[in-house]
Amino acid sequence: MFPFFSYSQFSLSLLFLSLFLSLPPVVPARTLPDPLTNLKAAQNNTWRSFAKFLDAGRGSHVNGMSELKKYFQRFGYLEPVSASNLTDSFDDGLESAVLAYQKKLGLTVTGKLDSDTVSQIMSPRCGVSDESRTLHATRHFVYFSGEPRWLRVGSAPIKLTYAFSPVHTIGNLPSSDIKSAFDRAFSRWSAVIPVTFTPASDYSTADVKIGFYHGDHGDGDPFDGVLGILGHAFSPKNGRLHLDGAETWAVDFASEKSRTAVDLESVATHEIGHVLGLAHSSVREAVMYPSLSPRTKRADLKMDDVEGVQALYGSNPNFKFSSLLESDTSSSWAVGFGRSWHSWATYWIMVLLMTLGLWT
Repeated sequence: MFPFFSYSQFSLSLLFLSLFLSLPPVVPARTLPDPLTNLKAAQNNTWRSFAKFLDAGRGSHVNGMSELKKYFQRFGYLEPVSASNLTDSFDDGLESAVLAYQKKLGLTVTGKLDSDTVSQIMSPRCGVSDESRTLHATRHFVYFSGEPRWLRVGSAPIKLTYAFSPVHTIGNLPSSDIKSAFDRAFSRWSAVIPVTFTPASDYSTADVKIGFYHGDHGDGDPFDGVLGILGHAFSPKNGRLHLDGAETWAVDFASEKSRTAVDLESVATHEIGHVLGLAHSSVREAVMYPSLSPRTKRADLKMDDVEGVQALYGSNPNFKFSSLLESDTSSSWAVGFGRSWHSWATYWIMVLLMTLGLWT
């Protein structure tokens, strides 16, 4: 039908097309930004100075390293000592703390303050200590010491109430948006365990008491202003859940343009995990991982979160692990396909050529 176009020409054209599709996208040359530089632009003042410790290792002496030791003390990696006994030397104790920190948070274990470790240290995070007791060596989820939990009576689901402080509030979000974000956060947990959460009419009698606080607010764990510590919560059956009122809390990044905006639902879901008895996970994708970058959403429970909380409370009878696996798999497939579309295109062209007998 087309005498001017031979099969050999057709085969050659498809071959060139496949080779073209296999090439990486051509973009103008540019200088890659320093991740620490970008992080310092959106960081609290104290932790911003930690960038100067980059590449430090045992034997190093850098002014201000005593502040880094206070950081490791706060989060359970160094034994508490008086500030006067903290030096600016990278000693054996600090090396041990760095090693433990890297292992706990799933970083490459080097014992040095490499770029990934310093970036992680400077990242906004939960104020709850990472020190906890690991009960399962083959799992990443952990509990608070003593496995505290809300008690179940018989076979009936546990019924917890929650309320928001009428005094400790914020003004940049409508109360309806705050309540909706927490409703979604509570629902994520109740979907996987036999625990229900309902609003209480009286804040003083609620099981879970939620409030936004500034600086030293009387619980021994002061907030530190924009970024840094985002929030903290107490293990069962305390029920207190505190968020830093200095943050720019957001429920929609499309409407909130601040580069320091923090997703309220993500932090709420994380802190509710503490209220239920979970400590920090070493799985970076898990809700219970301790840090969260600005303008980032991480509110979907992962397998590690679900296995941990179900080990404490059992499973919601209506929950199926298959639904969680399907969600994770579909997300992974979408990411993988998006990153390698040209490789898949090349593959299918090759298959077509072989099917037509044009590839020899």
